[in-house]
Amino acid sequence: MPRRPSPILYNSVMFDDTALLHSSADATEFQIGYCTNVHAGADLLATRANLEKYALAVKQQVSPNDPMGVGLWLSAEAAEDLLRHELTEAFASWLHEVGLVPFTLNGFPYGDFHADIVKHAVYQPDWTDIRRQRYTENLIQILDRLLAPGTEGSISTLPLAWGNPPPDDSQWVAFADGLRRIASRLEQLERETGRLIYVCIEPEPGCVLQRGQDVIRFFKDHLLTRGDEHSLRRHLRVCHDICHGAVMFEDQRRMLQDYLDAGIQIGKVQVSSAIVLRLDAIPQEQRASALEQMRGFSEDRYLHQTLVQRSAERGLEFFEDLPAALDWANDPSRWCGQWRVHHHVPIYLDRFGAMETSQQDILLCLEFLKHTDQVRHLEVETYSWGVLPRSLRRAGLADCIAEELIWLCEQL
Repeated sequence: MPRRPSPILYNSVMFDDTALLHSSADATEFQIGYCTNVHAGADLLATRANLEKYALAVKQQVSPNDPMGVGLWLSAEAAEDLLRHELTEAFASWLHEVGLVPFTLNGFPYGDFHADIVKHAVYQPDWTDIRRQRYTENLIQILDRLLAPGTEGSISTLPLAWGNPPPDDSQWVAFADGLRRIASRLEQLERETGRLIYVCIEPEPGCVLQRGQDVIRFFKDHLLTRGDEHSLRRHLRVCHDICHGAVMFEDQRRMLQDYLDAGIQIGKVQVSSAIVLRLDAIPQEQRASALEQMRGFSEDRYLHQTLVQRSAERGLEFFEDLPAALDWANDPSRWCGQWRVHHHVPIYLDRFGAMETSQQDILLCLEFLKHTDQVRHLEVETYSWGVLPRSLRRAGLADCIAEELIWLCEQL
């Protein structure tokens, strides 16, 4: 059973099991939750049932007497049902009654994120498609109704599209136009109601925007070329997924500082961990066994982009999916260097078997965030519990999620 958590920061105050505690004046205050895209089920009934079954069980362990944050995932179908049948107010009332606070939404997966095969489908529709804009507009409308008065919210979204083939000029224009329309909608909402919501672009390996510098160039070369810079910078931000940055061998602190130096706000941070395999640190006779352990993470549902740094001189080898990297490694002359795999693993683990994790990147990122007052939303996003090897699933789903949240609070 997970230990009792440290106090959880929520809405500029800290809650523990017995008392309401205000944070110190020099503390950075975060809203903390876990992303519910870990739950299977893409319709509204399944969304509510999963929150009842899992989120309330997590809350019982993490914050039994006070509200608990969640990063709510609503598929396009669920979002449309909430609005079409005018159920948003009732849903908001229920969330308030049970003490779940959806301060952020995950607007990346559009359809069934737990279908038998997801892979590249998670990037559809992309930001050239009007369906992506309508979905995001629906989420804005829903989040505005779910949030308490005076609070702000965030919505993460995909980094424009999958990156292969590269976008042509007309697609770059469509990407920027779609997001400008979203910024205009958000500006109108804030002007009319005072509600601040921002949409956060989430760079990911293999996508059109896969590194921090890609995001910065997109803002500079495409988004900020037609004026209205203040509104665009206020309402369009970045979602920094720690796992994604680690897979790309990015320096966490440098990337976050680069965003801030470029005037791009970090709307939320997804606290997640990647697989790291340092073959050079393993005796030669044990490397085949280590790669065999890696095969246990090759599965059919999700895309697991893999980067291999064979040496500083050779640069990085990129593979769209882990099976392709494993096939490439059938040649023993390639059993060297360091692998990083986009497979979200429990954030409280630093290693398992021959594998390590990118947990150190989480710690570096958190240390940076403690010294800036610009980031409020932290969302644990280990969506892959259902496809992890059984050896890493030591308990039920709610217990595993609770242990992650407790670990995160202890680091803060």
